Order: sequence, then C-alpha cells, then structure tokens
Amino acid sequence: MSILCQNHERVTRNPQPATWLCLDLETIDYTQALTLQHRLVAARKAELLDADVLLILEHRPVFTLGRRGGRENLRVTEQFLEKSGVQVVQAERGGNITYHGPGQLVVYLIFDLRSARIGVADFVDRLEEIMIRIADDWGVSAKRDDANRGIWVGRSKMGSVGIAIRRGISFHGLALNVDLSLDPFSWINPCGLENVGMTSLKQEADKPVAMPAVREAFKRHFATVFNAKLVPVKREQIEKMIENGNLELDIRN
Repeated sequence: MSILCQNHERVTRNPQPATWLCLDLETIDYTQALTLQHRLVAARKAELLDADVLLILEHRPVFTLGRRGGRENLRVTEQFLEKSGVQVVQAERGGNITYHGPGQLVVYLIFDLRSARIGVADFVDRLEEIMIRIADDWGVSAKRDDANRGIWVGRSKMGSVGIAIRRGISFHGLALNVDLSLDPFSWINPCGLENVGMTSLKQEADKPVAMPAVREAFKRHFATVFNAKLVPVKREQIEKMIENGNLELDIRN
C-alpha cells in the first residue's frame, strides 16, 4: 500500500509490488471491450481471478454516455452521426458524454479497491497522476482540476477519468488524447461542459508522438504509482480461462 504526497512523489509502505495482469489490445469496438470488462469483473468478484487486470487499447470512433448524461450534450443530429459512422453507446461509468477514437490511449482497470484498501478519490488521483507524468515525459505541463476530473493544459482538457464500481471492483478507467482528430469533440459538449476546449499530447508537445511509446510510458508510471508488477497476457489466454471457468495463471516468473 502507498500514499501520494503533495509533491506527487510516491511513498511506499509495502515494498512488495502487487501483481497485475496486463492485456495489450489493438483498436477494438467499445462494446467488445465492455463485454470483456464485465466478464473480468464477474470473475474477480467471484474470486476466480486473484489478480487485478489492465486493458490497454484504442477504440474505433464512438461517443459514450456516462451516468450523468447525455444526448442533451450532442450538438449534431442523429442523421449526421449515422453518416459519419460514429456510434453512441450508454455506459455505466461516471461522468457525462465523451469521445473515443483511434489515437487516444484508453486504459481500463479491473481493480479490487477493497482488497487494496484504496478509496475512490485516491484511485482517481493516481490515474490523473499517471497521465500528468506521461505529459511531462513529452515536455507538457498538465494539471488537475478538482471541479472537473481529468488532466488539463490551460483551459483545454487532454485526459479524462470515468470509472464504475461493483461490490468494490472497479472497471472503466481513463482516456488520454495522444494523436487523434479532435473534430468529433466539437460535435458534443465534452463531459457535459460548455465552451471547453480539447487538446492532445501531440498538439501540446508540437512534435510527433508515437502511441507505442506512450503505452510503454503508461506501464512504467503505472508500476511506480500503484507499486505494481505487470505480467503480460494475451487475449486468447484470458478468453480461454474465462470460458473454462479456470482463471489460474502462472505469474511466478
């Protein structure tokens, strides 16, 4: 267990890192990722899976609606969306409407908060901290806004956090704009906020930003901030284990 100090340096009380399974995926449909999350949450809740899980991926274009809304924050017609090929999907996560698309890093965390003895506020702080550290790697100074969670560069939002919790198990997670078209954000009031600008790591760094490098930066900072050991697994392994009802995995090495 560890705590986050005011200078964002992590002080570790327990030197033994927690084991997390890390599944790297390519660009997939939102509903496919959501189904996988539901299955992993059920397995974690039933104690069939004794490690927390990271899903690292990108999504095909989609608007997702959180518990706070809201088609009322769509600024274009249904006909426009249908023509553009962008889906609209209701989700259980907190927050309002947001956009996901290729070039945005999305990370979902299947995380037993109760076992880790981490509160929701601390959990969100840690997710923001990881994104802040990634931005700093590319020379971008990002900040928090306690009134509107996520990370901000000036008055523009670069990263979002939206989570859901079932019986102490979290799912959903964060989305960091790396190198994507920001145009779809103009079709909505992002996160239900009017007159909010959206930005990306590439736009703020003013230089090329490779997604594989950002994925690796995420893993590095995650391991530090959460005092975690990441064990890579393949989707086929996870799917097979879920289907067979046998979620044991040799993670000793």
